[in-house]
Amino acid sequence: MAGTICPISLSDFVANAQPVEVQIAGSTLTASAKTFSTGSFGWYLNGKVTITVDGKPLVVQVGANLAVVGSKGVAKPE
Repeated sequence: MAGTICPISLSDFVANAQPVEVQIAGSTLTASAKTFSTGSFGWYLNGKVTITVDGKPLVVQVGANLAVVGSKGVAKPE
């Protein structure tokens, strides 16, 4: 998706982005809107969920970045 133009400005994203719910193994985690250190923006989540394997509950660490494609090239507001 190289060359994709981001359809939203950083200031509009920051003002209007709502949290995103992500389901993993039946658990719901909430990703918060964030500006990443790379200059791109999107959502970030970090948490723990339990996944059962062979009847044994395994606690797993979950981390995810949902970066808006093309957002790294969007200028920061003055």
